[in-house]
This record gives sequence, C-alpha cells and structure tokens, in this order.
Amino acid sequence: MTKNEVFLDKNAPAFAKKEKNLPPSILNPRATSLRATRRSRRRSPSPLQPRDANGLMGDQERHRILMVSDFFYPNFGGVESHIYYLSQCLLKLGHKVVVMTHAYGNRSGVRYVTHGLKVYYIPWRPFLMQNTLPTFYGTLPIIRTILIREKITLVHGHQAFSTLCHEALMHARTMGYKVVFTDHSLYGFADVGSIHMNKVLQFTLADVSQAICVSHTSKENTVLRSGLPPEKVFVIPNAVDTAMFTPAPKNPRSNDEIVIVVISRLVYRKGADLLVEVIPEVCRLYPRVRFVVGGDGPKRVRLEEMREKHFLQDRVEMLGAVPHSRVRSVLISGHIFLNSSLTEAFCIAILEAASCGLLTVSTRVGGVPEVLPDDMVVLAEPDPVDMVRAIKKAITILPAIDPQDMHKRIKKLYDWHDVARRTKIVYDRAMKCSNQNLFERLARYLSCGSWAGKLFCLVMIIDFLLFCLLQLVQPAIDIEEVPDMVMPLGEDSSAGDDISEQSSR
Repeated sequence: MTKNEVFLDKNAPAFAKKEKNLPPSILNPRATSLRATRRSRRRSPSPLQPRDANGLMGDQERHRILMVSDFFYPNFGGVESHIYYLSQCLLKLGHKVVVMTHAYGNRSGVRYVTHGLKVYYIPWRPFLMQNTLPTFYGTLPIIRTILIREKITLVHGHQAFSTLCHEALMHARTMGYKVVFTDHSLYGFADVGSIHMNKVLQFTLADVSQAICVSHTSKENTVLRSGLPPEKVFVIPNAVDTAMFTPAPKNPRSNDEIVIVVISRLVYRKGADLLVEVIPEVCRLYPRVRFVVGGDGPKRVRLEEMREKHFLQDRVEMLGAVPHSRVRSVLISGHIFLNSSLTEAFCIAILEAASCGLLTVSTRVGGVPEVLPDDMVVLAEPDPVDMVRAIKKAITILPAIDPQDMHKRIKKLYDWHDVARRTKIVYDRAMKCSNQNLFERLARYLSCGSWAGKLFCLVMIIDFLLFCLLQLVQPAIDIEEVPDMVMPLGEDSSAGDDISEQSSR
C-alpha cells in the first residue's frame, strides 16, 4: 500500500456509506505531477475558500483543521461522537476538516465518510483501552506528512487519555502550528494514575494555544491539573442531534408499568456497582417497575448475578451492546433514564434521553448538574440509598412530564451548529497567538517542575532536532499536496443525519 492509496470503505455503516464517484485526482493524487505541484507552490498560496449552504464562497477567514484522537469510528462513545458531529458542522461552515486516528482492525489508510470528511487511519495499533503505545517521536514523520499534504493551519487534539493526541500536539508545536486541546474527562489528584496523567497534561498544555472544556467543572479540574491560565480555557458544552433523538409519536406510558432505561458501558467508572444495589431495592418497592439495561463491559457479570440472585429475570432485561442506531428505539421504550456514573465531565447520554422525552435520574457528579434544568432531572449522591430516593421522586413527578415539550426545549438549548460556531471563535483566537521561538517555548516547559521541567525541555529539544533532520532528508517541497474535495452541503442536512449501525455502547 502506498501513502497515496485512498480506501472507500464498502463495508462501512450508514454514515460512512455516502462515498461519491471521486475524480481521478482525488483517488490518485499522483495523477497531478510533482512538477505541477512544485510550480503551484511558487505562486502565492490561496487559503481554503469559504462556502455557504449552497456551496458558494464567502469572504470570511476559514480554517484547515486536523482533528486528532485515539477515539473515533468504528469505536463509539462521547469523544467519538463529539469529533464526528463537530467536524460535520465545521464542514458545513466551509472549513476543511481532516481526522487522524489509529488503525482499527483492517481499517487502515485513508477513508471518506459523510459529506467528504477525510479520515486518516494511521498504521498504529491500540495498546491499552484503544490507546496507542507511547512512542514520543515515532509518529513525527507521518504527522508531518499529513500536515503538509493537507495544508493544515491548526491542530485540534481531543481527550487527555489519548496518546496520539499528546504526540500530535507536541509535534505540531515543534513545526510551528497553532494547537487547540479539548478535555472531555475529569481526573483526580491522589491516585498514581491520576498523578501521572496530570503531569502528562501539564507537559502538553504548557505550550498549547487555547483549550476547551465541556463544562465549568471540567474547566476548574483542567486548570488545577495543568496549571494553564484560566483565560486560555473556554467552556463549550457538548450537544445532541435532536433530529435523530425524537420522542415516540404516541406516548407509550401506561398506568400499569414504568420502564427505567439504563444505557451505559458496564464498568466501574459508570457506576455499574451502584446498579447492582439499586435495581433490587426499586423492584421490591415498586412491583410495576421494569428495567431495561443496554451496554456491555466487565461489570455485566455482576448484573447478571444480581438478576439471578433476586429472581428478576422477567423484570430486568439485559440487551448487551446496543448499536448507536438503536439507542433511540431503546430510549423511547422507557419513561425514566437512569445514569449512575461516578465521574462525568458532561454526559451526552442524558441529553439524548431528555431529547427523547425521558425524565432523568442521575448521580450528582462532575459537570452533570450543569447539563439539564432542574425540572428535567432528579439528582442524587452516588449512594444506593439516595439513588433509590431519587427514583421514588421521579416516579412521583412522572405524570407531569411532557415528552414533546422536553424535546423542544432541548432542541433550543443544545445544537451542534452552535457548538461549531463557538469553536470557530476559539480557533480564531488561537490563530492570533504570537509565534514563539524554541527558547521562548523551552522557558514554559522549565516552569513545569524542578526535574520534570528539565526532562520536558530535553524531550522538546530532541523533537526539534528530529524535525530539522526530516526537513533535510525529505524537504516539504517534495511532499505532495492533495487537492481539496468539496461537497455541497444543504441547509436541511443534519450534522449526524447518518450514524454508525455497527458501533455499540
């Protein structure tokens, strides 16, 4: 496989099946001769022209963005959906967006998904929890090639736990690119894993242009962990595709039965152990309550054992992994959505449930209290007794809930297009940041600690020397620039009008 091969995934799910008959110059960039490429570079570079909804060009400044994270399709979760929806809306605003992630199984190379979103699945395999093995400098050549080939102007990394994100931001700053980082999670300060991650985050954010958090709680957490100045951190919440998550046409609620829905990864962090204690107690108190549990994970065994122990096979339905295309159908079968997470920076799942008209019962952790108005959610401490109390309250106020009204309110509160417009403002601020030479950047790393600062400086000096070596071995002018593929985007198209049928929670 050559570096110019482009794979159009024939087995991709719905949102990735909109590949078009691409022109030869796209399918084979070598069709444009190297001589012509060099000649075009001698002319003054022309930035990507903006487009309106009809594909026409406007006058505003546009960005060429590289989204980087270990977490993307075919894996599916909060970070993955955030990158996908944000990229789609930025494309609609006329920006160029390219996604870079690691290979998933045989999914390697270059793929195009909905609306021409280009995805580089670089040939790095996941090492732990979908993260690639840290190499520090192993990704420098391929990241440099992608940045030059796609004429990128800004790099946007996602998730503090992503190894690929940290390495891409480091190399991008060495090459002089502006970088933006979005933190999607909360971390502690006491355990060994959190201490390690906080020091890595401090290293990455020491030289970042701007940062984004998904909630005010997340911002406070990130500022404390990284030492980043608060004025460089912006709060832009997640959103939900309300066109996809709509209430049932007819209200299925009955006086005879109340269905409580749980859709989550069944792991410790998501509070699966709390469910083991809460579900039997609620079933004992309310004979007409039934649970539907969707999701998979190592804690599923405990839930299965609980169901067997309390003889709740007919009242607790275990669905296993739920494809994202089926999440709505599961949600609208219920009346109450239960979230038992022990830590959450935002939690898109409760937005999806509220958009489908479900009353939410959730633990009062992280940024969850910021997500929904008080009349849409009942909060509880992450304690079985308090969660049972919250479910009792939710059952009491359930008759007053209007799913259609709740959906309309969520539609006004959360919109991916609004998230994209606010993110563009952060990009504009990042592009206005002053350029700094190596010595000015090293001064920032020295402030990270007595010994850690010196180690960070050594890492960056080696990275800079390797970058200079690559410039000599393979000058930028010898790397082909690929032509841009422009697809018309209509006003009526949703940010996520297609979504993965195979990706599961």
